[in-house]
Amino acid sequence: QVQLVESGGGLVQAGGSLRLSCAASGLTFSNYTMGWFRQAPGKEREFVARISRIAGTRTYAAFVKGRFTISRDNAKNTVYLQMNSLKPEDTAVYYCAADRTAGGAYDYWGQGTQVTVSS
Repeated sequence: QVQLVESGGGLVQAGGSLRLSCAASGLTFSNYTMGWFRQAPGKEREFVARISRIAGTRTYAAFVKGRFTISRDNAKNTVYLQMNSLKPEDTAVYYCAADRTAGGAYDYWGQGTQVTVSS
């Protein structure tokens, strides 16, 4: 059974930092492109970042603007999202997801972790 478990969310003041982790099990992690998404209250889920199977390619949403960094450790079956210079508008539930074909259709999703940025 595939599981993606996010952690590292919490409450932080504007300008602060958080590091999200997503631990994967039940799949061959290095075969998957991994992505981070977020969903704010009343809004649709949106793409944040993704990283290719061997971390050769990283893609970010425009709103990241150099503030977030995605990385992965295939030995630990874990993907990370380092978030710096957080803004109140970054408040959302953050989800990680796994894409087997790298075509943008994610096969597996985590349960999400709440990030709240206070002003």
